Amino acid sequence: MKEFALKYGCNPNQKPARIYMADGSDLPIEVLSGRPGYINFLDAFNSFQLVRELKAATGLPCATSFKHVSPTSAALGLPLSDALKKACFVDDVKGLDDSPLACAYARARGTDRMSSFGDWIALSDTCDAVTARLVRREVSDGIIAPDYTPKALEILKKKRGGAYNVVKIDPNYVPEELERKQVFGITFEQGRNNFKIDEALLQNLVTKNQKLPDSAKRDLIVALITLKYTQSNSVCYAVDGQAIGVGAGQQSRIHCTRLAGNKADLWHLRQHEKVLSLPFLDSVARPDRDNAIDLYLSDDADDVIGDGNWQALFTEQPKPFPKAEQRAYLDTISGVALGSDAFFPFGDNIERAHRSGVSYIAQPGGSIRDDNVIETCDKYGMVMAFTGMRLFHH
Repeated sequence: MKEFALKYGCNPNQKPARIYMADGSDLPIEVLSGRPGYINFLDAFNSFQLVRELKAATGLPCATSFKHVSPTSAALGLPLSDALKKACFVDDVKGLDDSPLACAYARARGTDRMSSFGDWIALSDTCDAVTARLVRREVSDGIIAPDYTPKALEILKKKRGGAYNVVKIDPNYVPEELERKQVFGITFEQGRNNFKIDEALLQNLVTKNQKLPDSAKRDLIVALITLKYTQSNSVCYAVDGQAIGVGAGQQSRIHCTRLAGNKADLWHLRQHEKVLSLPFLDSVARPDRDNAIDLYLSDDADDVIGDGNWQALFTEQPKPFPKAEQRAYLDTISGVALGSDAFFPFGDNIERAHRSGVSYIAQPGGSIRDDNVIETCDKYGMVMAFTGMRLFHH
């Protein structure tokens, strides 16, 4: 297949639209089901680069959940605790513990479920039946993977009445070293960002605390590779082999840090007993539960647990989860890793990161206020590595 015709481009008025290889060669993909669109393919090709690179860096199966050309999360195929299974709504998935790939997608999809609604999925390895069953039950636009087992493909082809987008990509495809795109009729050309992210990038420790455990190195690599394929400016929090908060496309670094930190906080709070024990009616669907939990943890909790409102969602009126109690719970958390795609210009980013349990940081360095940033890290006993490499992505 040398080209694939699209219904339209980013918007319905942008026609004609297609994807093709400029050198006339075959596309490195097969469309096994559905008819992916322009934005679907942007998500597909960006997301597959992420999981392919993350698999190469860690040796573990991995998955990512993408929306509007940025990851909501990326995760390695590590086992989930019982609390995390319940928080991700996968405690009823049979065979989950036997499929590292399904564990990876359960983590990625469960991190920021509000943002992942209608996501694009990328898998590093052949999609198995357990992963396919997990995908089938979520609202999603499509999936890309190097291959699918016959049973997995059978399951996925039944999604959306046979219209679900399933794309197979050649895992050995290597793009040209130069990449091009047009903006306003003007062609931009640059070398591909083939910069390798691994543990060697974390050797320049600039803080008093020099103890960087292997688990933190792993999480910083997850954060940095996630950032490499996230629209800039961007900051990523990671722990336990997965990104738990991504702040993308913000003009201000502190706003990235706050946005990603707020998402990381929600990920932790979703695993609190008060949230896990919310007495939902059996008739309440997962997307509605996501919305209710988001409101329950916000300043608008009365919208779901107030008199006259809770009856539509719960078997009994839930107890409030006051902000002070939430804060006390979050204050017990530590060991979170944080990556930034460019340097931190002020120590306020570190202050905000500390409020979300960050203990380990990787960022390029190079700010005229590096001393202030390092000093703030030292105040909290954090470990920070200067990578010397910016990871902007547009």
